[in-house]
Amino acid sequence: MQAIKDIYRIGYGPSSSHTIAPKRAMDFFVSQYGLLDEYIVDLYGSLALTGKGHHTDDIIKKSVLDKKITINFNYDNLENKMIIKGFKNHHLVDEWEVLSLGGGSIRIDKYDSGDEKEIYPHHNFNDIKKYLQDHNLDLLTYILSFEPDLFEHLDMALKMMIEEIDRGLNSEGLLNKELNYYRVAKGLLKEAKDDDSRLIAYAYAAGEENAAGHMVCTAPTLGSCGIVASLMYYLYQKGTARKSLLEALAVGGLFGNLIKENASISGALGGCQAEVGTACSMAAAMISYLNKAALDEIEYAAEVGIEHHLGLTCDPVLGYVIVPCIERNGVAVLRAFDAAKIAHNLLKVKKNLIDFDTVVASMKDTADKIPNELKETSLGGLALRYRHGKC
Repeated sequence: MQAIKDIYRIGYGPSSSHTIAPKRAMDFFVSQYGLLDEYIVDLYGSLALTGKGHHTDDIIKKSVLDKKITINFNYDNLENKMIIKGFKNHHLVDEWEVLSLGGGSIRIDKYDSGDEKEIYPHHNFNDIKKYLQDHNLDLLTYILSFEPDLFEHLDMALKMMIEEIDRGLNSEGLLNKELNYYRVAKGLLKEAKDDDSRLIAYAYAAGEENAAGHMVCTAPTLGSCGIVASLMYYLYQKGTARKSLLEALAVGGLFGNLIKENASISGALGGCQAEVGTACSMAAAMISYLNKAALDEIEYAAEVGIEHHLGLTCDPVLGYVIVPCIERNGVAVLRAFDAAKIAHNLLKVKKNLIDFDTVVASMKDTADKIPNELKETSLGGLALRYRHGKC
């Protein structure tokens, strides 16, 4: 299993797979060859179909400054990839094929990005549980034994989560002209009379900052960035110790990492269950951990968090990470609290029938059966109905 650090990446919105990943790929290319005279970038799959709405072309251009660049959107291949060609004096210097794997991770055919380096020896939660029992370890000690410097990274991630929500809560105005969408986070907070309403406002603040293309933190993606961030901000406002928040991010990150390993955190590959569902699972595990729950209860909370998002489609209207994405973040953070409560209460009266590994395997099976039209292509679902309604 790969590093938990990679679950929490900081970068420009609105999509980890469409902005962070292409920007990282272009930056790698430039770092290898310097700034060349000309570039041609071909986008495929979801990178092409929703690339305009996700500002993929704009973020790519940032890496090459004012150099000549041609970006082509190709709709005949559904593989979520980009092909980068660099030229000097009209001669091809090199050509890379880059896959966007979700959460900002990439795979380059000619270069080791470091994203797929194995850090943990275990690949599912049942094996981790056995290891903990055999070595008399708790979950946090296990994580830090393989990533001893993790807290340093998580501290930066937490700082960004708090900053992005602060920014979002203090911003107003038109966010998207085509959708006639105005920012609402500040107004939501003003109207909030209870904790649930405040959590929704925080989730909207992060989501709106992401949609604006500003700097935010994945958890595990940018499309789902408001779920864990709103939980962290809420607990931070309540006075929870920073160390406890970092511990919770580590524990939640482990569950997100297991989903990434055994299913997907990419909306283009697995639908929105892979993004919002995973984030809800992570947040539920964090809540249980902070409630000092036993390992079985933490696992149960994480399992409930993903189980009831199975089959959730990814169908962003007009390709923007706004509708239904931002609202789904607000819904999911509340569901994370419900998942933790269900786990706590039900384990008092019965043993859980479905373990975390089983529901993740089911998530992968479900993803394989979701049609491509409902996997971040904007060719089906709400996106299609909206277009028909506007015609």
